[in-house]
Amino acid sequence: GMGQITKIVTAMKEFSHPAREKSATDLNHNIENTVTVARNACKYVAEVEFDLGADLPHVVCLPSEINQVVMDLVVNGGDAIWDVVEGTTGKGVIRIGTRRADAGVLIQIEDTGGGIPRPMLERIFDPFFTTKAPGKGTGQGLAIARRIVVDHHGGTLRVSSDVGRGTCFSIRLPLQPAAPPGA
Repeated sequence: GMGQITKIVTAMKEFSHPAREKSATDLNHNIENTVTVARNACKYVAEVEFDLGADLPHVVCLPSEINQVVMDLVVNGGDAIWDVVEGTTGKGVIRIGTRRADAGVLIQIEDTGGGIPRPMLERIFDPFFTTKAPGKGTGQGLAIARRIVVDHHGGTLRVSSDVGRGTCFSIRLPLQPAAPPGA
């Protein structure tokens, strides 16, 4: 028990100290810490599985912002699974994988929730749009996640979903940030 408490406290300490400048970051380490902090949001409805690339290079980023994106996607995955398993003894799965991809890295966060219908999928990154019941979400999480990944880090954030099977978010980040315009 003491080891688990130490792990949680250490993860929360690292998670809560935002960097002000981009730095070379071990994304696998950050993802594990973020999931440790977020685990309470989904531990009763989902198992979290990791497939973290052992050869993943460090990425120059704002670690606290990427942590926030991972946290939002894990919590959203837990909420989607809850909608499927509510009233049962079953659990879903949230899979988190990382790997090198071209001149960057790929992070995939996949859940076994109910999926998102096509008309909603087209609006998922719009501010104030939510698929959650009234009072459960603000519709800001994915809009902010997109801004962090695309605008702040020069990456891409994509989603694929299969109604009745689940959703997968794919985050591509360059190893080095792009040079500002005119540099």
